[in-house]
Amino acid sequence: MSRASAKSLPQLSLRIDLDGEDRIGPGKIELLEQIRAQGSISGAGRAMDMSYKRAWDLVDEINRICGHAAVEPQAGGKNGGGAMLTPFGEKLVARYRRIERDAARAVHKDLEALKSDIARSRKSS
Repeated sequence: MSRASAKSLPQLSLRIDLDGEDRIGPGKIELLEQIRAQGSISGAGRAMDMSYKRAWDLVDEINRICGHAAVEPQAGGKNGGGAMLTPFGEKLVARYRRIERDAARAVHKDLEALKSDIARSRKSS
C-alpha cells in the first residue's frame, strides 16, 4: 500500500436526486467546471474523455433539470465560438461543492472508522 493511500480516507461521492429521475452529481458538476476551465463544451468533453455529443447532451440535461441555462454559448470569432457558465451555472457549481464539502465534514469520523474497520478486516483475513 502506498504512503498516500495509507493516509487518505475513503472519499464521499455525492449525487443529489431531484424530481423523479433527475439528478445532479459529480460528473455533471465536473463537466461544468471543465467548461469554465476550457471555454468550450468540446474542450470540456475532451478533457473528460467524452464525446462532444455526450457533453452537449449532459449540458442540455442540466439546463432542462434546473429550468435555467447553466451554460451559454459564446459568439464565434476568429477561433470560433465557445461556451461559458452563466451566473446560475456558477452558483450551481458553488452550491454543489459547498454541499459536498459540508457532507464530507459531517461524516469525517465515520469515514475514519470505516477505513480502520476495513484495514482490520484485511489483516485478519
